[in-house]
Amino acid sequence: MRLWSLHPKYLDPQWLVALWRESLLAQAVLRGDTRGYRNHPQLDRFKSHPSPLAAISLYLTGIHDEATERGCTFDKKKIRTVRKAVSLTVTKGQLDYEWLHLLNKLKLRNPALYRDWQNVAVPDAHPIFSVHAGDVEPWERY
Repeated sequence: MRLWSLHPKYLDPQWLVALWRESLLAQAVLRGDTRGYRNHPQLDRFKSHPSPLAAISLYLTGIHDEATERGCTFDKKKIRTVRKAVSLTVTKGQLDYEWLHLLNKLKLRNPALYRDWQNVAVPDAHPIFSVHAGDVEPWERY
């Protein structure tokens, strides 16, 4: 499971679909609807949020918005209704780590997309995140 801190615009179509599915699974975990993946480290930042279901719902909304922009039809009814706006933080170190990870994967998997993104110096974060100074997040598994 990889719940990217990066903006979903950087993902190729297969990764965008995978992120949607993995985020729906994360929502199910946070709702207590499944027994699998309950202790996955990628969920820690959502679990520790005062409103974890609102946070994952807004995260999913960002993915849905990107998919819609690309002409994909992800079912928005699968996203739990959000009653309040919330945000999450991510460190610059985490964003940099994910960016290099993504570029290395794209170089092999989708060279054309790699060429499009390789010169981006400062990638955008997913819309739910505000970026602050810091190293790679403690929940990241290398």
